[in-house]
Amino acid sequence: MTTVSPTPQPAMRLRELVFGAACAASVRAAVRLGVADALGDAPATAEELAAAVHTEARPLQRLLRALSCYGIFEETDDGRFAHTEMSRLLREDTPNSLRYISLWCTEPWTWEAWPRLDEAVRSGRSVFDDLYGKGFFDYLHQDARDSAQVFDRAMTTSSRQSAQDVAELLDLTGVSSVADIGGGQGHVLASLLEKHPDLEGTLLDLPHVVADADRRLRDGGPLASRATIVPGDCRSEIPVQADLYIIKNILEWDDESTRLTLGNVLEVARPGARVVIIENLVDDSPSMKFTTSMDLLLLLNVGGAKHSKESLVSRMSEAGLLVHDIMPVNAYLHAFECSVPG
Repeated sequence: MTTVSPTPQPAMRLRELVFGAACAASVRAAVRLGVADALGDAPATAEELAAAVHTEARPLQRLLRALSCYGIFEETDDGRFAHTEMSRLLREDTPNSLRYISLWCTEPWTWEAWPRLDEAVRSGRSVFDDLYGKGFFDYLHQDARDSAQVFDRAMTTSSRQSAQDVAELLDLTGVSSVADIGGGQGHVLASLLEKHPDLEGTLLDLPHVVADADRRLRDGGPLASRATIVPGDCRSEIPVQADLYIIKNILEWDDESTRLTLGNVLEVARPGARVVIIENLVDDSPSMKFTTSMDLLLLLNVGGAKHSKESLVSRMSEAGLLVHDIMPVNAYLHAFECSVPG
């Protein structure tokens, strides 16, 4: 009798990893079908869920079985499917939902870009111009408007989730004014103004971005009297003086943009002003699989890069900032506490 040796764990794990696209595609399918929203607190059969989301039962059962292998949904002993902590994050109504992040990371263009990662590694630049004849953001807003909307919702969701963490982390003793540089819709600024009733703040970002600023900051909003919205490009000029400057997730596009942004802060800021730079890191982070994946996606789509602690400290020191402390914001963000030399 011939015995079959068990498959070595490394070989099985590698087989699972090279089928990673199947997992990502399954998550995307579940979100687009609305399976997590259709499933309530009680387990349901594939037939019941299929009727709710207007699919065939057998293929849906196969999809849910595959997702259950990753802990996204759970198959019960009687063949029903129930929610897990991860599957609930795919619901529209869940606090801190990852629905739009899941869609963004699996948008149609990603399936065209990922197979060309070797080209990006060889050249060190984005593959987007070669793929679509134009840059990433031009492509999104001109040719893939649905994807652009998903991107906007994903970034809004992510920003809102981290804004509270930033507001809880920062000690604003002695700070009367804060400037959120490249702050998107201003979720971080709004969270800080809500927590500190005597604080005044300025949001600076591109005109089309701040045109859709957080409603709390706009005319008629509860924070509008303490907020100033400035349309502009931080790489060109930062016409704002403040006790504290916050720069979050914008030093990842390219070194020249980083140099210009930090240089403009140093040019306008008063001696002793605080500068807090918040970024994902590709080292010394509990979310390394996530941040290193984002790093490669940045290489593909815009030719950018996530930072290591060393590379970010180097950029800040070269700009003339004094780096004092590095603090974890949450599992995937770090804050670098700096100051402008006196």
